[in-house]
Amino acid sequence: QVQPVESGGGLVQAGDSLRLSCKVRGVINQYAVAWFHLPPGKERKFAAAIGWSTVSTRYAEAVRGRFTISRGNAENIVYLQMNSLKPEDTGVYYCAVKLQAYNIASPRDTDYPYWGQGTQVTVSS
Repeated sequence: QVQPVESGGGLVQAGDSLRLSCKVRGVINQYAVAWFHLPPGKERKFAAAIGWSTVSTRYAEAVRGRFTISRGNAENIVYLQMNSLKPEDTGVYYCAVKLQAYNIASPRDTDYPYWGQGTQVTVSS
């Protein structure tokens, strides 16, 4: 069974950096990964995605230039490097996985059937 497991969240100050990790268990073929952000009291929104090839990435406008999604050298790990964090980046970050044959980094949450439990990121001002 495909299971994403997030880690790396925490409490930081504005301007600091964090690196979130998503360990994807149970996959043997090509897959895409996306990170979604659930701010407190608001709807979940797309942050970043990567296809099965690192050349295919996509970012939300709010994080472009500050966040970087990448695949780790270790097997089945995807990172979200978060720099220049802002208080509005606070929330729960979810890793989502889609098994696919095409190298597409989709921003739609409905495209991802497998979700992790989330990791909390809190950015103080």
